[in-house]
Amino acid sequence: MSRWESLLVVQDHDTRADQLAHRLATLPVRSQLTGVADQIADVDRRLAAVDDRKGELSRSQQRLEDEIASLSERADQAEKQLYSGSVSNPRELQALQDDVASIRRRISQIEDDELEIMELTEPVDAERATLVAERDRLDAEQQRLSEQLAADEADIAAELATVRSERDAAASEVPDDLWPEYDALRSQLGGVAVARLVGTTCQGCHLSLSAVEVDRIRKLSPDEPVHCEECGRLLVRD
Repeated sequence: MSRWESLLVVQDHDTRADQLAHRLATLPVRSQLTGVADQIADVDRRLAAVDDRKGELSRSQQRLEDEIASLSERADQAEKQLYSGSVSNPRELQALQDDVASIRRRISQIEDDELEIMELTEPVDAERATLVAERDRLDAEQQRLSEQLAADEADIAAELATVRSERDAAASEVPDDLWPEYDALRSQLGGVAVARLVGTTCQGCHLSLSAVEVDRIRKLSPDEPVHCEECGRLLVRD
């Protein structure tokens, strides 16, 4: 076995670790969580708008109720004076009656206005109830996805820990002088510095070497460093 075989074993573990790290970073559940978070934000914006409308209607209704209470008090006081016997002048009595009638008409108008506001409030309340139900559903979905993400992350982390442990064991078999070039090529070539030469094909770039190059390589010692003429990776050959 050539001195490059141990480096190829390390490469296999590094490739697997890179794949796991990529898988960890790109778990589908992450994008699903992002999508749910966006939906929650949208529902919250709509809820805020509905609450603003409901607040305006509630304040308007309260103003009308306050006005009705004030007018009712005035009407009660006028009626009390009217029937108390303290006023005997016919013109004053007529004025009191007219005042009470006017107040009662105004109260009736305001009650109609209040009824309109109550009618306007009903669809707002219905919309709010729908949005709250949707928010609850999304909260539950977010919780489910968060739990799934945590479980998926734990599974990958456990597998990654095993791969790294095996990588450390394999790395102990690699001669110290091979590391500088290995690390440099990994950085330059997308994480794959070493590949096996199978027949005339580099397993790193999956391209075939020229017949002249293959013939030259076959004449070299297995421990002699050889690079793929297509991709530049170190080649491990039998």
